[in-house]
Amino acid sequence: MNHPEHDIPELTLRPPANPVERRAIGWWMLRALAGSGLLLAAAITGYALWEAARPWLIVAVVGFAVLLVVKVAVEPLWRYRVHRWETTDEAVYARTGWLVREWRASPLSRVQTVDAVQGPIEQLLGLSTLRVTTASSRGAVDICGLDKETAARVAAELTRTAQLTPGDAT
Repeated sequence: MNHPEHDIPELTLRPPANPVERRAIGWWMLRALAGSGLLLAAAITGYALWEAARPWLIVAVVGFAVLLVVKVAVEPLWRYRVHRWETTDEAVYARTGWLVREWRASPLSRVQTVDAVQGPIEQLLGLSTLRVTTASSRGAVDICGLDKETAARVAAELTRTAQLTPGDAT
């Protein structure tokens, strides 16, 4: 007796082969400067203008300065070493994170939409995020830090492949 469920290739979590663009390091650094840098600037401004609060604001200034150094000098390089992606005829594979790492394998039969998304800093650096929305409660698979041409090409390929893949994406 033939069992169709046995004809479906088994997906395994494995390290994806492709690194993100090296320019993603700059993107992560600029994002950290925008977020943590604003916190540090606010703490410094408060320290300079509010004399009575200086004893406890110095703690905030030092804390935000340390946070900024970690977010700008450590996190982007670490992320670059961890972030990987790959697409096959069966699935999209992604590994992300820096302190907490996440591996995802999403079968193409579950793909609902594929988008290439660019925020302002990504546009400036010629980068894009590939967003693969699946019929999963876990949400979309985001592959950040791709070259914009690569993201557009992979989005088109995944869309074509997903249309030809049996399944109802539910």
